[in-house]
Amino acid sequence: MTEIEIGRGKRGRRAYSFDDIAVVPSRRTRDPEEVSVSWQIDAYHFDIPVIAAPMDSVMSPATAIELGRLGGLPVLDLEGLWTRYDDPEPLIEEIVRLDPAKATARMQEIYAEEIKPELITARIQELRRAGITVAGALSPQRTQQHWKTVVDAGCDLFVIRGTTVSAEHVSGNSEPLNLKRFIYELDIPVIVGGASTYTAALHLMRTGAAGVLVGFGGGAAHTTRTTLGIHAPMASAVADVAAARRDYLDESGGRYVHVIADGGVGSSGDIVKAVACGADAVMLGAALARATEAPGGGFHWGPEAHHSALPRGARIQIGTQGSLEEILFGPGRFADGTTNIIGALRRAMATTGYSDVKEFQRVEVVVAPYSGS
Repeated sequence: MTEIEIGRGKRGRRAYSFDDIAVVPSRRTRDPEEVSVSWQIDAYHFDIPVIAAPMDSVMSPATAIELGRLGGLPVLDLEGLWTRYDDPEPLIEEIVRLDPAKATARMQEIYAEEIKPELITARIQELRRAGITVAGALSPQRTQQHWKTVVDAGCDLFVIRGTTVSAEHVSGNSEPLNLKRFIYELDIPVIVGGASTYTAALHLMRTGAAGVLVGFGGGAAHTTRTTLGIHAPMASAVADVAAARRDYLDESGGRYVHVIADGGVGSSGDIVKAVACGADAVMLGAALARATEAPGGGFHWGPEAHHSALPRGARIQIGTQGSLEEILFGPGRFADGTTNIIGALRRAMATTGYSDVKEFQRVEVVVAPYSGS
């Protein structure tokens, strides 16, 4: 593995983002209609390898139900406004209208309201009544406080999502969440992350997680690289975690852990390259926040934007590109990879001759930094 000398006292490994690589066509091609983009995690099957990021600008109960109907996996933020307020829509509208200079401070005030367990139960049961697969997300800090409410309400999949999640968190102030013990004692599959290195991902896989989220600091609404100096170039991160999955498969005697690219997946081309690097699915934030049904109304923000002590994100304007169905399945009305993203994935797989997502992970890629031309 090639290292570059940063200075006489420091060396660093060269890492690549999705913009730095490209997929190479092979000798075989297929019809896009004959390509399968479905995937399955545990007992749950999905028509498309798309998971909605648990962000208030992306997922409300209504948009979660719509994404589930379209074949994806919606994840509701169980620390968001929908579990803090009976009717959060006026507050979401206020966030959208905020002056940029005052947005962070006002969002901190809005999100200071306590999470209400009865609202967690109500939102999960609303999704259950719609007949979709129900997934909810908590941060590692809130998991011990609310996990029982989530499970008792009937959640199918539980997501533990943070900027970075470690299987070996060390704390001198409180008893940290023991992921291995927690996951093995839970009766539902758990997806956990983010992780961006081979070692961190391997440790998370050993906790019994059904899936690992890859990446941190690379989302459109994050400023983690600016505030913390932390960033994970996603092509290298996904490939590293895919290698951990392969080695854990041997180590565990055949237990397969799903790799989910989370962050830096803003266009259909990024989705193609994420799968090519080894991802089984992608978690999308900004890409789905551009839907006309998205709660953010053309604006996008994540939980990092309203952190009470150290905000590491921003409310950004991304506009709208079409309905959720148009963003996923077209017809595409823009040539920038923001609409008909599943159609683009199908065409890329067909152009390179692969019939399903697992096969496409073996496609040849090259390092080809994008020049903008």
